[in-house]
Amino acid sequence: MPHTAVLDARTARVLPWLVAIAFFMQTLDGTILNTALPAMARDLSEDPLRMQGVVIAYMLTVALLIPASGWIADRFGSRRIFFSAIALFTLGSLFCALSVSFNQLVISRVVQAIGGALMLPVGRLVVLRAYPRSEFVKVMTFIALPGMVGPLLGPTLGGWLVEVASWHWIFLINLPVGLVGCLAALRFMPDLKSEVRTRFDSVGFLLFGGAMVLITIALEGLGELQMPHARVLLLMVIGSACLAAYWLRAGHVETPLFSPQLFHTRSFAVGIFGNLFARLGSGALPFLIPLLLQVALGYSPAEAGMSMIPLALGAMLIKPLAKSLIDGFGYRRILVVNTLLLGSLIASMATVDAQTPTVLLLLHLGLIGVVNSMQFTAMNTVTLVGLSNRDASSGNSLLSVVVQLSMSLGVASAGALLGGFTVPGAEGEAVLQAFHLTFLCIGAMSMLAATLFFQLDSKQTMAARLIDEE
Repeated sequence: MPHTAVLDARTARVLPWLVAIAFFMQTLDGTILNTALPAMARDLSEDPLRMQGVVIAYMLTVALLIPASGWIADRFGSRRIFFSAIALFTLGSLFCALSVSFNQLVISRVVQAIGGALMLPVGRLVVLRAYPRSEFVKVMTFIALPGMVGPLLGPTLGGWLVEVASWHWIFLINLPVGLVGCLAALRFMPDLKSEVRTRFDSVGFLLFGGAMVLITIALEGLGELQMPHARVLLLMVIGSACLAAYWLRAGHVETPLFSPQLFHTRSFAVGIFGNLFARLGSGALPFLIPLLLQVALGYSPAEAGMSMIPLALGAMLIKPLAKSLIDGFGYRRILVVNTLLLGSLIASMATVDAQTPTVLLLLHLGLIGVVNSMQFTAMNTVTLVGLSNRDASSGNSLLSVVVQLSMSLGVASAGALLGGFTVPGAEGEAVLQAFHLTFLCIGAMSMLAATLFFQLDSKQTMAARLIDEE
């Protein structure tokens, strides 16, 4: 059974920064590459359409490895794995920058993704075990912020680096951050591991990991990959069958990858399903808003990037208040009201047009940033705060899987809706109307998640403080 860390004052202050920086590196990397793909294709003498494989290689590796992250950390120790994750991510970034062919770049992205798949789950697991539950909301709020800022800054920063330097700098900027992160991990990361060795559920890993890869490809096939619908359906059915086979088997083995008993903790069950559906809107925003500004409203890439800043500022403004709000109102009330508010704000983007004053648009985006940040904090913490240390590793890994899947689902849903509402050859008002209808649908789908959060115990905040630290 994993033990709880006892942190000295300096480590307690530095550890959230260390995990937050690792989270920022990972989320920034997920979006910074997209705007640089055409320039990379020219430099490598490749077809630009084939370059999507660079993104997919990373995404699939992460989807495959995240389920095993909890067992790996318990088996080999959090310090060693967190250090190795940052080192692999940094080394992979260097290999990417040095790549002179498409195949080299894809292999380098796989190396980078192995590190990326372990950084956040292991870091969050250590935070869950190292801090008292009463401090967990505050620490997780701090760590979650970079995860919101990264996807918003990524496209703008990527475009700017390509213009003023070259695409190589998209990867080279990771090197100094990664070096500092490696040194900090050796110094400040607690070395937590399980005192009892458990067998790795290799069959379960193949079933669950295979399901995640197939479902992820299917979701991307609906969006950027533009696969035939028959192929998407086939991948989704096979992936769902693997997932069903995993859960049917998990109840009959001694040490499954994710135990069905995790769902006996009500807050965890509600949090997992709430994360999956409530993140539809949050996952779609970094995809939809820059497209709306540039394609429908005629903003330049730089102007669109600058317009995203209020989202990040709003997220930072609410950060100091998140713990007090949750303590005062409880998880259920906060999540129900906040989910409805977030869905309403996303749906109200349907009122934005060329006549909308810039100040009003920036204020609107800032409010979305505030509510979105609160949503992330409350959902992540309510999912994990009720778990014992015995279940923390497995539950944290499953949350990471769901977050990864829900982001893909959000982008795929937005892409499919936008494509469905857009008439071929449409311009001007017709394109803007397609965006408006998409925002209305995404907002409405996000609001439906409030029905899940109604299932939480109204006294969940107090209960979280009384958990027995097993």
